[in-house]
Amino acid sequence: MIGKLKGTIDSYGEDYVILDVHGVGYQVHCPSRVLQTLPRAGEAAVLSIETLVREDMIRLYGFSDDSEREWFRLLMTVQGVGAKVALAILGILKASEIANAIALGDKATISRAPGVGKRVAERILSELKDKAPSFASVDAETISVSQTVNENVAARPVAEAVSALTNLGYGQPQASAAVAKAMQSAGEDASTETLIRLGLKELAQ
Repeated sequence: MIGKLKGTIDSYGEDYVILDVHGVGYQVHCPSRVLQTLPRAGEAAVLSIETLVREDMIRLYGFSDDSEREWFRLLMTVQGVGAKVALAILGILKASEIANAIALGDKATISRAPGVGKRVAERILSELKDKAPSFASVDAETISVSQTVNENVAARPVAEAVSALTNLGYGQPQASAAVAKAMQSAGEDASTETLIRLGLKELAQ
């Protein structure tokens, strides 16, 4: 099983690159964002590889690093998500951005990928939410606020503060982060008004 390839860029196709490794040209399918970062033909490149073997084909998928490859694998564990959809998501989002979006329940960000409808995005959030926090760069408090709001189990002041900030035009991830910061300074028992005021202060910085 191939896990990594290091060679010279031979040529590009619509959604793949031919990587020359000691005279052997490997066709590697990559997310569009990865293809855009690769060097010109004739220059060296290294790709983390996921090899998919089926009865009628063997196909290589290439990524900038192992974390992207791991998210490719995780995404394909979700019902209705195949290689094409997983590549589309990784084509617009970095691994850390996918993790943050899932951890925060940010369906809109996941839905930006071509071919990802509302139902598929909801399944991705639901089935991978327990795995995302370990990859996410956002703090645990923000994740906790966002998840409790999404699941309708947040304390009333927290839910109302997040709702108020989103009604002012902020995205839910931003609102959740601001309220989480407000709670850190005002305490768990802070009122809705206090959380909104401190949340707005955080957002203005």
